[in-house]
Amino acid sequence: MNPSKRILCRRTFLKYGIGAAGLLGIGGAVAMRLRHRPSPAAAQATAHPFAYELDAWRQTDPQLIHYEQIGQIRSPHADPRRIAIGPEDQLHIAAGKYVSILDRQGNAGTDIALAAEPRCLAVAADGTIFVGLRDHLEVYHHKGQRTAVWESPGRKTWFTGLAVGENDVFAADAGNRLVLRYDRSGKLIGRIGEKNQERNIPGFIVPSPFFDLEIARDGLLRVTNPGRHRVEAYTFNGDLEFAWGKASAAIDGFCGCCNPISLAMLSDGRYVTCEKGLPRVKVYGADGTFESVVAGSESFAENAKASAVETSDGAQGGLDAAVDSQGRVYVLDLVAGDVRIMRRKTGLTGASALELKGGIKPQHGCHA
Repeated sequence: MNPSKRILCRRTFLKYGIGAAGLLGIGGAVAMRLRHRPSPAAAQATAHPFAYELDAWRQTDPQLIHYEQIGQIRSPHADPRRIAIGPEDQLHIAAGKYVSILDRQGNAGTDIALAAEPRCLAVAADGTIFVGLRDHLEVYHHKGQRTAVWESPGRKTWFTGLAVGENDVFAADAGNRLVLRYDRSGKLIGRIGEKNQERNIPGFIVPSPFFDLEIARDGLLRVTNPGRHRVEAYTFNGDLEFAWGKASAAIDGFCGCCNPISLAMLSDGRYVTCEKGLPRVKVYGADGTFESVVAGSESFAENAKASAVETSDGAQGGLDAAVDSQGRVYVLDLVAGDVRIMRRKTGLTGASALELKGGIKPQHGCHA
């Protein structure tokens, strides 16, 4: 399988309509992290000239891995992009031009054919399926019938993430670097994340088509700000309440041009994050403190190779995650085309991994 067909590269995404301002804004930070440039021989040896600098981070300390794999499901269709968990822990996989619904054992059920490739999806509590195509949203009954097609908000729209509440639908628009708020009928009622100094909102930096969000049980919207290497919490009306995260290749940070790329929430308010470049899945506490690893970079060897094919940010790799009612983490590998079911290991104490190793303070505050 050609990795370049699995996920759109950053170059094409930028050409489609994203300005370069975000990239310029993070250029200095990238340069500071990449302190040692490779020798000419090393550059010729790999298509990714900085890959050798990441070798030290590709092996995860086993003490930090608090999850184990208990199952694996092959995507029913090629080119999977996103997953979501619905009622009764049904697994929904957006792949190719389909949304496939599988039961908790991985048995295939409904297969919904689409007119174009889905970029994101979310499932409401009643089983209603919301699908994001590149420039518009569609709504489907849980048995597969399409019930609505929502109007596209504009030419530059590039949907990459969806979250559904009782009365609201939130869509991450990477093309315009905004979160759009809809009511359940499809009426656009708000825009979240536009740069506003008076409201202390720095704006989203989205250098590649990875931009995600979730609704937490505390009633706040959690949104990844990948170019700033952090997660931000907003009210439904668009007020920025807090943010956490830092740029670092170390296990407690987010590295590359733009991470985390996807987000899931555990029932107690903890976060599950996914990264590309160094493909890894981690758990953070509700306050942003790093706690543990679900799966490290060594678990996604082909994904890591795909990340090195064309760009330094790993735009051709990628992972997605979802959480079921039992707290199990489902990890979609966009390159391998499978979903791994991960369960927290038994016998672990309540202390976080970094508390056991001396402690690293969480990053807080609405800093730019």
